[in-house]
Amino acid sequence: MSQATYNKIWTNAQKDLDTHLQTEREQFLQPEKDRVKAFRMLSASYIKYLQIFHHLEEAHSHLIHQQKRAAIRQVLDGAIGRILELKKEMVELENTEFHYIDNIIEDLKLLPEDTEIPIPKYFIKENLEGLQQREKTLDEILLNAGLAMQEPVKAMTFEEAIKMIQVAERARQGRRRALFMKQIYLEEKRKRHTKLREQTGPNPDDAATCIQKVWRGYIQRKKTEKMREEEMIFLGMSFPPHLKALHTTPQMHTKQEDALQGEAQGRQEEEFIKDQLRETEGLDIRETLQDQIGQCFIECRHIIGRFPDYPAKEAGGSMAIFSQKTPEQVAAELADQREMALQKKSEKGKKKKEEKGKEKAKGKTTGKKEEDEGWKMAPSNFLPILEEGNSQYKAVWQNRDEGRDFLQDHDSELIKAEKREELEEEIRVQVDELMQQRLENLKLAVDGEKSSKKKKGKKSEKKKAGKKKISELEEDLTPDRTIDSLYRELAEEGVLIKAKPVNLSDYVGEYSYLGTTLHQVDVEPTPSLASIRQLIALYGILPLGSQTVHEKAPLVKALLLAGPIGVGKKMLVHAICTETGANLFNLSPSNIARKYPGKNGLQMMLHMVLKVAKQLQPSVVWIGDAEKTFYKAVPKAEEQMNPKRLEKILPKFLKALKAEDRVLLVGTTSRPFDAKIKPFCKVYQKIILIPRPDYASRFVLWKHAITQHGGEITKLLSISCLAKLSDGFTQGCIVRAVKAVLSELRLLQMARKPLCTAEFLTPLASQDPVYIEEEETLKAWYAKTPLGRARSKAVAKSEKAGKGKGKKK
Repeated sequence: MSQATYNKIWTNAQKDLDTHLQTEREQFLQPEKDRVKAFRMLSASYIKYLQIFHHLEEAHSHLIHQQKRAAIRQVLDGAIGRILELKKEMVELENTEFHYIDNIIEDLKLLPEDTEIPIPKYFIKENLEGLQQREKTLDEILLNAGLAMQEPVKAMTFEEAIKMIQVAERARQGRRRALFMKQIYLEEKRKRHTKLREQTGPNPDDAATCIQKVWRGYIQRKKTEKMREEEMIFLGMSFPPHLKALHTTPQMHTKQEDALQGEAQGRQEEEFIKDQLRETEGLDIRETLQDQIGQCFIECRHIIGRFPDYPAKEAGGSMAIFSQKTPEQVAAELADQREMALQKKSEKGKKKKEEKGKEKAKGKTTGKKEEDEGWKMAPSNFLPILEEGNSQYKAVWQNRDEGRDFLQDHDSELIKAEKREELEEEIRVQVDELMQQRLENLKLAVDGEKSSKKKKGKKSEKKKAGKKKISELEEDLTPDRTIDSLYRELAEEGVLIKAKPVNLSDYVGEYSYLGTTLHQVDVEPTPSLASIRQLIALYGILPLGSQTVHEKAPLVKALLLAGPIGVGKKMLVHAICTETGANLFNLSPSNIARKYPGKNGLQMMLHMVLKVAKQLQPSVVWIGDAEKTFYKAVPKAEEQMNPKRLEKILPKFLKALKAEDRVLLVGTTSRPFDAKIKPFCKVYQKIILIPRPDYASRFVLWKHAITQHGGEITKLLSISCLAKLSDGFTQGCIVRAVKAVLSELRLLQMARKPLCTAEFLTPLASQDPVYIEEEETLKAWYAKTPLGRARSKAVAKSEKAGKGKGKKK
């Protein structure tokens, strides 16, 4: 599609955002007593932001115009953060991670695919070169350490090598012989032609025909070139002749294919424009600043009677002079502040007397008042970002005339305005040094004052700064080591591992279409795999991919994936790393056994992991078999492994992670009921219970697995029958059954012997399914978690309320 199409998508997305921001201000302004209505409002707003997110991401990933991409990026981060905030409110309102909003999707006339969360492409594109270099370095380290095997080269026997050489030599001789025979044939033909010409003489008609051929070919080529040029100009893919001299850009087409190359060229353009401004306007800016500061000195001496002190560099320098107010304004403000302070004191005294009399009555009726107030939306960190981006779009881009901008790569006037401000700040620093010296000379010449610098204060500040540095060095256990050396050591020890290239879309699963229907009949529906995919995107991928989102969105430091063996927990961990370009640290008890022994060794290992993870963020710290860290009782077979090494130090590890650190702790477990539940749930903030796939997901998974491994689906193969027979089996069981059937020999026989249903039953039946007892045990354990307990209390409360209404009727 053309750039105009993506501009239109962006325009429509901004219009939708503008209207939705207005409705959101009206809806969420007052508290809502009806929780069902509140959840409906939240979910409708959530879906609307998802649609805006879809359109903004599509426009951002395809547009080349750098200023437009920057404007979209701001709104895109705001939309992502707002989605995360709404998700948090929905979880707190319903006390569950899974929500069933298919009725709202139906009312809005949308498809379930429209609620799928897209992964922004700039997560990887912005740091593509660094990620490729890091992957190459990690491959070299693992290969040198013997932890990765080089791909084996297929050996060739002596007879096969001789046969290949013979075939190549015979082909070469055949080509040479054919060329030699062709030359002989052409030579004989030329001799015959010359002999015939000597006998008959030159023919004028032949000469005229030859000239006509050459001339007509030349004329037709010119006409074709002209028509092609006119067509390219009409399609907007080339410039008219009068504009070609102004826009000689041979890389225009490659920039349209790759926005990253356009960004690189844009940076060079920005530097060029900045240098031009420095040459043309730099001297004028310097003189203007000097005149303004000098005039300010003179006016201040007339009012105060002496020259002012020059503001320090930390206070803003000359910017602080222009931001200061006149003495009359300062005096008026001080008088107002005194009056306000006296009023507040008198009001506080009255309020204290009133509060003392009402304390007892308030203690009895607080619960009722909270219930009467109802639900109210929490303050947002991202609504100001969205409103600022919306207002910027209206002011700059909405009514902008772009008829003459054929390239659509950057706007030089906007770049000039930005670079002019940067240039002014650079020149201001130089002017401050000059004017500070000039002010000292004026004071000495006019008032006879000498500059008084607080040397003692500076010394004390230096001492304090020195103390701070020493304390930081004492906390750092590896002050003399570089990040590269720590990275290499962790990779050689097997703590830093290579993530498998798996995308989140590879986690195949269908949407649950009966969630709301079952929920209305008081039946708790089984979460779908599409819901699991959404939660991984919300809690794992989106915060790790964007620094702005991670800093301001609801902070999730740790995530636990619990579920039976084979439901794809490890695959989801690798998908998080692939989609965000994150490093993967493996702190599973089986992996760190006998590594870095002792308390000091464990502390050193975690310090190194934390230091490298923060420096090379985003990073994922994975703990497989997470229940072993919090065992109730360690089995005798695992006592030597010491699986509980991380039990006491993990909370400290999480405490060291701040909002600006894009580091996520992910645990995976198939037996969470073996762990002590209180410390376990205290470490893992978010717990996602992954169920076995339902019928719809199994149907899609069978089709995907068979086609992915080279199979063909015919009439003899009933996918519906396989989906029904595989009830209770996990995704891993289905994929292993498909791999067992579709061997190399079976794929060769596919043309004459199509696949049938019975072939997959034997390898499927040889595997263990998820029994009902195991599933019930996992559900019972999840009911003991904080969110599970809150959910059960809410359900019991609603049931009591329903019974009370029935008795009244």
